[in-house]
Amino acid sequence: QVQLVESGGGSVQSGGSLRLSCEASRYIESWYSVAWFRQVPGKGREGVAIIGRDGNTMYADSVKGRFTISLDTAKRTVWYLEMRNLKPEDTATYICAADGPRGWSRGAWSRPFEYNHWGQGTQVTVSS
Repeated sequence: QVQLVESGGGSVQSGGSLRLSCEASRYIESWYSVAWFRQVPGKGREGVAIIGRDGNTMYADSVKGRFTISLDTAKRTVWYLEMRNLKPEDTATYICAADGPRGWSRGAWSRPFEYNHWGQGTQVTVSS
């Protein structure tokens, strides 16, 4: 079993920045993509960003130009979500996911059931 652990959440004011990290307990050669989701109480998980082993990325429209997902090339078990110009509507629990889909078309990348491993989440709160 692989564990994913997020870190880096916190409280910031609108316009601020945070960097989230996700670390897997071990490297899995077969994983093609890893991602970040977010969830607010009473709603389902929303796909935020995905990155493939080839470096390709995709983002939710609501975060394009403000968030950047990246892989740590030195630590193959770590990936990041750099968040800039944060808005109150970005407030959520951010959850990392791994072993995602190879095909990302038609929104496949943002469907939670496409992923096999999940972290517990880290809270991000943005105040106005």
